[in-house]
Amino acid sequence: WDVARARDKYFEETGIYVPICSDGGIVHDYHITLALAFGTDFVMLGRYFARFKEAPNKIVSVNGNYMKEYWGEGSARARNWQRYDVGGENKMSFVEGVDSYVPYAGSLRDNVGLTLSKIRHTMCNCGCLTIPELQKNAKVTLVSSTSIVEGGAHDVVVRDEHFDAKVK
Repeated sequence: WDVARARDKYFEETGIYVPICSDGGIVHDYHITLALAFGTDFVMLGRYFARFKEAPNKIVSVNGNYMKEYWGEGSARARNWQRYDVGGENKMSFVEGVDSYVPYAGSLRDNVGLTLSKIRHTMCNCGCLTIPELQKNAKVTLVSSTSIVEGGAHDVVVRDEHFDAKVK
């Protein structure tokens, strides 16, 4: 919130609005809502979109799990594509990203609507209908890992599409 508050103060003093981008670290859907609540104007979702069938990266099997290749824009692979002028002779010589895999998530159509529903649901739980209301009214609380476990399903085996139970 400190960055967003400083941006807002700067805007009040100068009339110049500097947008804040949440670039990196978005792993779960709720991270998008958190970024918005903390005052970001937009989020970069490279990893999010790389998981889907429609992304051009390859689907591979890693230890029996379907994954999609993923590399950040600061990775050696992205730099090898020479998409960026990184300083000519004084070019940056260190890698800032990794070449990795992300879990395959199926189709974009099936998942984006679910993500948006989760964001809307969380906003409604906060009593907010708009992002500015969320930024003004959200109360973000740090909870323990035990609280997270206790808040979800526990002491049971959750049935899902990967669970193959045989009835006798």
